[in-house]
Amino acid sequence: MTIHKEGHRLILTIFIILALLGAGFYLVFPVFIYWHGLFYLALLLFFVWTVMFFRSPSRELTLDENTVVCPADGRIVVVEETREEEYFHAPMRKVSIFMSPLNVHLNRNPASGNILYFRYHSGKYLLAYNPKSSTLNERTSIAMETANGHPLMIRQVAGFLARRIVCYIRESNSVRQGSEFGFIKFGSRVDVYMPLDAEVLVRIGDKVKGGVTEMARFRDLAQETAGRITPGEE
Repeated sequence: MTIHKEGHRLILTIFIILALLGAGFYLVFPVFIYWHGLFYLALLLFFVWTVMFFRSPSRELTLDENTVVCPADGRIVVVEETREEEYFHAPMRKVSIFMSPLNVHLNRNPASGNILYFRYHSGKYLLAYNPKSSTLNERTSIAMETANGHPLMIRQVAGFLARRIVCYIRESNSVRQGSEFGFIKFGSRVDVYMPLDAEVLVRIGDKVKGGVTEMARFRDLAQETAGRITPGEE
């Protein structure tokens, strides 16, 4: 396991602040009693939690052009049919992953393809469980066409604690399934919009791993086309 680059500066800053707090506490209360130990333990646990938040574990990724893999660790909180109104303006299947402060928070591309659209939206910081957070919170929206020609929308949504969304991709970029595309700091969610005929493989309440758990499977466009009768073939 390594520490993600987004955490290097923040971890160092928190270490310095906690060290100063510990030193200041010792100067004010030099006589050690049991609750001093509790205070120092709390500082240590907070530092360990901060380091663990920015962990980047090595994984054997799931790579399959006909499969949508989960872009983040967490728990499935939404599986529904809705209408995507920002770019595709069409009915789509929406699957949402809630990331608690204990989850790995780096985000991975759910499929390979070309980025068609990217927008950052400032907004509120409602709890990520709130259905309105997808359209009211700070967020980024990424529309893409997969390698097999399927439309896909990914939306990073900031949560109540999150105040910064990092996204590394922009319009016209080509991306590979499983590669990192961003990071959301301190609690958040990721929404994925896909075609209605995609077979969803997860259910509400499922725990998932980014880059590993299969979220959905596309209909094979090649087989679908092969089964059609074009004009003049009859």
